[in-house]
Amino acid sequence: PPQIVARPGYDSVRRNFFGKDKEKAIVPEVIVEEEDEGEELKENLIKAGTIGLTVVAFTGFFSQSPWLHEHADAAMIAIFILGYLGIIFEEVIEFNKAGVALLMSTGLWVTYADYFASADGVATDGVIAQLGEQLSEVSDICFFLLAASTIVEVVDAHEGFKVVTNQIKTTSKKGLFWVIGFLTFFLSAILNNLTVTIVMVSLLRKLIPEESERRLFGAMVVVAANAGGVWTPIGDVTTTMLWINHQLSTIPTITELFLPSLVCLVGSLAFLVGKIEEDEGGSQLPEATEVDAQTTLVFWSGIACLLAVPVFNELTGLPPYLAMLTGLGAMWTLTDIIHMGKKENEYLKVPAALAKLDISGILFFLGILMSIGVLDKSGLLKDLAIYLSDNLPSLDIIATVIGLASALIDNVPLVAATMGMYDIADYATDDRLWQLIALCAGTGGSILVIGSASGVALMGLEKVDFLWYAKNVSIGAAVGYFAGIAAYLAQNAVLSGGLL
Repeated sequence: PPQIVARPGYDSVRRNFFGKDKEKAIVPEVIVEEEDEGEELKENLIKAGTIGLTVVAFTGFFSQSPWLHEHADAAMIAIFILGYLGIIFEEVIEFNKAGVALLMSTGLWVTYADYFASADGVATDGVIAQLGEQLSEVSDICFFLLAASTIVEVVDAHEGFKVVTNQIKTTSKKGLFWVIGFLTFFLSAILNNLTVTIVMVSLLRKLIPEESERRLFGAMVVVAANAGGVWTPIGDVTTTMLWINHQLSTIPTITELFLPSLVCLVGSLAFLVGKIEEDEGGSQLPEATEVDAQTTLVFWSGIACLLAVPVFNELTGLPPYLAMLTGLGAMWTLTDIIHMGKKENEYLKVPAALAKLDISGILFFLGILMSIGVLDKSGLLKDLAIYLSDNLPSLDIIATVIGLASALIDNVPLVAATMGMYDIADYATDDRLWQLIALCAGTGGSILVIGSASGVALMGLEKVDFLWYAKNVSIGAAVGYFAGIAAYLAQNAVLSGGLL
């Protein structure tokens, strides 16, 4: 039998083998060795595969292969599928999805420029113009996200969200479940889903000491954040994408998507709240902490900057990213004035907030949107739209399928692809198709924990695994998803006179 030997530095293996309550147990050396061998084999396969793909890519591109000229469309589809698989299985292959997206983007544009749209293997002036046009469109979204995320980070650094969380007074766990759900829903309408999830899970750690219950509360936060982000142009990134590209406008998005989003929230919470058990004598919440005038000023200034974006866009006609950058400039100036001459408060200023930003996330958007853009320019997305229209009976079903797919696949590339598949000349601003896509892509990501940035954040913060979420939350999230779609279709029928 193998000798039992203590091996330092393998705490994660001990936890996986014995469970979290037996971290100090000793692991059989043979199991540790098998884990090491399996990991080393996986790493070697990934390295070999990467080298092989690199050699094939460079050989194909620089040899001016006749096959590439004849089958450039197939090559572009293959590059996109390969890149997409790399993004989906990011945790398995351990390649950051931002790097994969950028490489995919470059491969697609090179193939399109030198083989698809050119007979002599050199990019034409027309392709260069298309590249510049696509980069301009994508930059709008990236600068918008950069400025919005920085404003939220500044507010969070000043603990501004205590202005809201201090108002929670209920002592009932089920009551707290609903309060947190609605609070998350409305916060995520003006802040990004990921930030709201992080803030609310941090709050739950103070409110719910029991880990198993806190996981369920955290899952509810994911559902509420995704539902709340749908009904405003500055909530969920997919709604923002549709808004910036003029598929959606401000007022109709708010008025026509609010009720379906709310129904989605209520449907999911009504299903999930039954899993909450009340404590005898009620739950005790921690005392509210004092919020000073400086924190209050930064909080409300940040909220004002975010809410002013659609107003700025409607009044001036200028793009939303300019309004968000203006808001960032205002917050930058405000915090510089507040902390002027205080070297110890440098961490509260905008440069410190910029240093904390997830720049890789913004580069991921850049790579994905540039990739989708070249598929659009080549006409491949239009071919896909024609295929779906010919094989699925209605656009409502197409939007529903896109939402279900977003439970498995990142909704950003899904929505970006849909924007390229359907022309705004055929489906005007605020068309039913665009509103349904915003609703379905935003809320469908809640069905599985890997379907949204909020869910992935919960996995990291509370160690929620895929199977636990699927067993305890997925059905409730799906109930809310289909309830929201039904509410939208019913509302649309009433507004268009179909039920009158």
